[in-house]
Amino acid sequence: MKKLTKQMVEQISIGAAVLGTGGGGDPHIGKLMALRSIDKYGPVDILSAHELEDDDLVVPVAMIGAPSVMVEKLPSEDQIVQALSSIEQHFKQKIRAVMPIEIGGVNSLVPIVAAASKGIPILDADAMGRAFPEAQMVTFHLDGYEPGTVAMADERGNTVTYDPVDGNWSEKIARSLTVQMGGSAAMCDYALHGKDMKASAIPETLTLASSIGETLLKKYKGEETAIQELLHKLQGYSLVTGKIAGIKREVAGGFTKGIARVEGMHEDHGRRITLHFQNEQLLVMEGDTPLAITPDLISVLDRETGFPITTESLKYGARVLVIAYPCHEKWRTNKGLEVAGPCYFGYEVGYKPVELLHTSEVGE
Repeated sequence: MKKLTKQMVEQISIGAAVLGTGGGGDPHIGKLMALRSIDKYGPVDILSAHELEDDDLVVPVAMIGAPSVMVEKLPSEDQIVQALSSIEQHFKQKIRAVMPIEIGGVNSLVPIVAAASKGIPILDADAMGRAFPEAQMVTFHLDGYEPGTVAMADERGNTVTYDPVDGNWSEKIARSLTVQMGGSAAMCDYALHGKDMKASAIPETLTLASSIGETLLKKYKGEETAIQELLHKLQGYSLVTGKIAGIKREVAGGFTKGIARVEGMHEDHGRRITLHFQNEQLLVMEGDTPLAITPDLISVLDRETGFPITTESLKYGARVLVIAYPCHEKWRTNKGLEVAGPCYFGYEVGYKPVELLHTSEVGE
């Protein structure tokens, strides 16, 4: 096992915000929490999936709710540990490792808080390969695993455990509880054993996030910019360079929902792009033409630094670059598209892979 360094936490906070496609919560909050926990409890080990024994218990740890709420109501270490301890008590088995349920924003870093405080490793894997807004949108659900006992906790000390019949009911119950818990809560679900984790989780996504962060933290080098390097790494496409010309955003039903308009600049002058998001960026349209469609990944980057901008941080006038890149192959199956494709979110477009929507070379 390797150690999770403070430098890696910095890199993961940036890289996970890219992969989080605007959702998963503010990565700066997660970074500060993770760094504080490492200072308080000591370094955290990173465990690879192949190092798991078949009967090892691995528990995903996350925050659920509207990212906009978490900017004002910061998660607490106590509620994160409280949710995890409830799962441990249920299984009556020592937890081998925790993991991010999604590789996005604060939720990539929240498990570090739990790992440090409990003295256990964090698994280098997640169950989305990105961030999604709903609890059933995980590879575990695609592969037929049930969420099992779910534990949720708020900052007041309230803890709830429940046993949903499937992932869809888990989401419905969790979202209702989240609203009552003030718009955000700590959550543990899909606690699985090593054999099942190795079969279903997407491996090495923390390593990928760290690599992306390392790329974007580099200074520009002549013609090869950090953003160009990023596009090559992700097999991605630059969709538009422009400024945010309008944004409509609201917190409703435990989500941050909205639409942002981007007016093209420089080589894209005269173009008008619309971004549709529900916690995460889910659809990019130019008039009636889709440029990228969920479950493929869409990220909004600061035009100058290349750093990702979350949906709750989008502001009028911001100079941005919108990019898109392919999702994990599990999301392109019939089940994956049923769970997280455009029709599920009510968009009247058919899914088409991002690489088929664009004829330019990867990375250009």
